[in-house]
Amino acid sequence: MKCVLALDQGTTSSRSIVFDHAGKIRAVARREFKQHYPRPGWVEHDPEEIWETQQDTSRDAMRHAGVHCEDIAAIGITNQRETTVVWNRKTGTPIHNAIVWQDRRTTDLCARLKADGAETLFHEKTGLYLDPYFSGTKIKWLLDNVEGARKQAEAGELAFGTIDSWLVWKLTNGARHITDVSNASRTLLFNIHDLDWDADLLELLDIPVSMMPEVRASSEVYGTVDRYLCECGSTLAGIAGDQQAALFGQACHQTGMAKNTYGTGCFLLMNTGDQPVASKNKLLTTVAWKRGDSVNYALEGGVFIGGAVVQWLRDELGVIESSADIQTLAASVPDTGGVYLVPAFAGLGAPHWDPTARGTIIGLTRGSGKAHIARAAQEAICFQSMEVLRAMQNDVGRPMEALRVDGGATADNLLLQIQADLLQVPVERPKLIETTAFGAAALAGLAVGFWDGLNDLANVQEIDRVFEPSISADEAEARFAKWSEAVERCKNWETEV
Repeated sequence: MKCVLALDQGTTSSRSIVFDHAGKIRAVARREFKQHYPRPGWVEHDPEEIWETQQDTSRDAMRHAGVHCEDIAAIGITNQRETTVVWNRKTGTPIHNAIVWQDRRTTDLCARLKADGAETLFHEKTGLYLDPYFSGTKIKWLLDNVEGARKQAEAGELAFGTIDSWLVWKLTNGARHITDVSNASRTLLFNIHDLDWDADLLELLDIPVSMMPEVRASSEVYGTVDRYLCECGSTLAGIAGDQQAALFGQACHQTGMAKNTYGTGCFLLMNTGDQPVASKNKLLTTVAWKRGDSVNYALEGGVFIGGAVVQWLRDELGVIESSADIQTLAASVPDTGGVYLVPAFAGLGAPHWDPTARGTIIGLTRGSGKAHIARAAQEAICFQSMEVLRAMQNDVGRPMEALRVDGGATADNLLLQIQADLLQVPVERPKLIETTAFGAAALAGLAVGFWDGLNDLANVQEIDRVFEPSISADEAEARFAKWSEAVERCKNWETEV
């Protein structure tokens, strides 16, 4: 049986998933890797460890699925976006750990660029805001702070890539230095109107264009995987950043359709069709995907800390033993008892964009317990998504009829019921919640004819359960108003980031 292999490289783990033609998962393999925190607000990954875990999982998934190289019709890649790797073209060795999308070390640089009046230029060209979240200022930091890096870059010896580019380089043994439009649009260096690297922005950040990967479509044949490296001389044919891949995997192919992914962060995207929509509410305008000559754009709101707040309760506070325990603990109380938790551990993303904000728990009384905090953590995930959805609805000028959801946290029924209550719209969970990986598989499969077209893909996705609102709109509004007060209390906390 022919299958498609999806490489799903995330923030905390690397996974590989084998899909058959019916969209069914034949096997999944996963490996966590180490998170490095050299200073407060700094987050790094070892690129070589990412490659090793991704390589191991691809082999394991194929073995568990009982398929061989000749059974893999195509390979698709989806990845944590914005995370920045710079490596030597001759040796293939990274010059430094990867700087992760959550990292805030370039906050001061972003502030200086804003003070110089550069944000409007960046926003008009890229659809993004000047924030440490994106790759461009991370590249500049590496060139300015790694010994000899700038000299090597100016000599054309260094290559930059988001994680997709790094994996393709390794998979092809250095034969391909590429990215796709969706990942390129997250760098602060890509003109989303011209669909090319922008010379003005590269000059502003003093980044040589020779470092940049070739930008390709999200669904096309890129080349063949080196058999020595991956034991699978298959075709690389799909690339998309994780959130764009999830939008595609949720079959949100039509204008106005939207999804929310509940992972380490939460990311809500709406397909806006073949034209970029400029947000008036501090959302991002991004490229969703490109197939052939057709380009789709999206509005996006990113929540930096989504499921990561559950990991924090588990790892740092010891409130729960496993992430799955939060549903039972949170359900043991009828409400939060007036407790609000704002998980601004890495600042606030859309629609606030405040890198100086820090995490806050407010409303504590002597009767507050760990169950109240656990439920407040779940509500925090939903409130942050609610803020983004409201901004998105204002931008497009119409209400959303339903929200499609995916990601590991969507196995939590209580979380999704809270989300439906607060949003006051139905929340639809698909049977296949691995929509990010499936999006990458779908883009790759379409490129090689494994699936015939979008209608073929739409038939794959089935709804598992719809969560309907169970509280009044007035109650939802009152709870959101208190949340908004809590958010204001956590802003502008750090003077140095």
